[in-house]
Amino acid sequence: MSLFRSAATVGGFTMISRVLGFVRDVLLASLLGTGMVAEAYVVAFRFPNLFRRLFGEGAFNAAFVPLFAKRLEGEGKTSAENFAAEVFSGLLFVLLLFLAFAELAMPLLMYLFAPGFADDAAKFDLTVVLTRIAFPYLVFMSLVAMLSGVLNSMHRFTAAAAAPIVLNVILIGLLSGIHFAGWGNSARSGVAIVWGVAFAGFAQFAMLWIAARKAGLRLKIQRPAYTPGVKRLVMLGIPGLVASGIAQLNLVISTIIASLQDHAQAWLYFADRVYQLPLGVIGVAIGVVLLPELSRRLRAGDEAGVHQSQNRSLEFSLFLTIPATFALMAIPFPIIQVLFERGAYGASDSHASALALGAYAAGLPAFVMVKIFSPGFFAREDTKTPMYFAGLSVATNIAMALILFPYFGHVGVAMSVSIAGWVNALALGITLTRKGHFRTDARLRTRLVKTIGISMIMGAVLLAGNYYTYSLFNSANELWLRMAVLGGLVVTGAAIFFVLAFATGTIAASELKGAVSRSANK
Repeated sequence: MSLFRSAATVGGFTMISRVLGFVRDVLLASLLGTGMVAEAYVVAFRFPNLFRRLFGEGAFNAAFVPLFAKRLEGEGKTSAENFAAEVFSGLLFVLLLFLAFAELAMPLLMYLFAPGFADDAAKFDLTVVLTRIAFPYLVFMSLVAMLSGVLNSMHRFTAAAAAPIVLNVILIGLLSGIHFAGWGNSARSGVAIVWGVAFAGFAQFAMLWIAARKAGLRLKIQRPAYTPGVKRLVMLGIPGLVASGIAQLNLVISTIIASLQDHAQAWLYFADRVYQLPLGVIGVAIGVVLLPELSRRLRAGDEAGVHQSQNRSLEFSLFLTIPATFALMAIPFPIIQVLFERGAYGASDSHASALALGAYAAGLPAFVMVKIFSPGFFAREDTKTPMYFAGLSVATNIAMALILFPYFGHVGVAMSVSIAGWVNALALGITLTRKGHFRTDARLRTRLVKTIGISMIMGAVLLAGNYYTYSLFNSANELWLRMAVLGGLVVTGAAIFFVLAFATGTIAASELKGAVSRSANK
């Protein structure tokens, strides 16, 4: 199935990027730990990343892709190219205006996004400096998101999927150089890292610009104009901006509340990096290719094909996500300890991040389902309904964080994000079903029940394994030993899951072999 071939391409490059991201974060944890510079960096990176999601991926994945695809297939390449040029020029103009405003108003914005830093003048001032340096990343990556939408609509997924690898390669090289220079946990290390982030944004933009030209797309920068096409994009994009950016909005809410607790920013950051691996490889990969797939089938009047694509996407995603959820909840400490505990990152940091990871993992299936359900609305140019549910999710996140934070600290913040994710996913799924735009078939229902059952068995085995090996995960033991024990737990869990999956018919060996073959031949 072409949908899964494309998803395998996106997922494969995402996997490479996330593995390199782990290498990057291992170096980052060792260098900065969870102190002042680390917390300042987390805010400096997350702040422009939020607006990159909102200006770029959120608005354009929700609104631009269906409109561009409609022009491309209905009116031809020239019309689509002209529309893309209009949007590119308008987006660039808005981004530059917003960049200028943010750079000037950064101290005021920091009181809003990290109010807890105000009591520490050194931390506050450093965060302002780092965020100002990193903020141009927003401009480049928003344009990258638009170019990615163009390429994906033309069924060219490779360059867009590979672009994030550039960021990790650049930062790994930079962090290695800082380690070698002996700068340690210092302000100049933080400054150098965020300069690397800004440069990586430019490098990714250059990569996607070249890929678009190779695909035959000639985007000419022109005077911004509010044309009918741009107006339609804005009408769809504003609610889509809110709906698709909800995960990032919830993370910002988490950032604001977590700033009230020392080290919490960094603890949540490193936990977030781990659970983002299955979310990116599975949920994001499927979501990226599902939107143009549904848009194309709807234009062709293929309602049966729409339901088939949605059912198989949900089945495939949850088959991989549910066991990952149970595994992350069963052995969070060994994962965090082996990945990050070295240098400035201590044992207490590992315990704190592990608790947050378990809380985040509980929401992983919900985050993936949002990626699957949202295209069902966006492909029909309905961005308002997901926006309403996004607002409900934000309200839930704020309420639960305010309730849980006084009792559970940073773990309560992570728990509130997961609860909000489930509220959003259930609201989207129920509404999509009631509108008649999604119907679960018998195969999905049967396999989902089996997946949950065998995942619970696997989780129980991992909990037992964690109980008997827990004492081995401390810095007094050699890293190779800890890695070997963690590897043994992971391999055991995976073996149990897949043996039971084949034995119960949750998945057929031929299906798995076919997916691997399609990925290898792509």
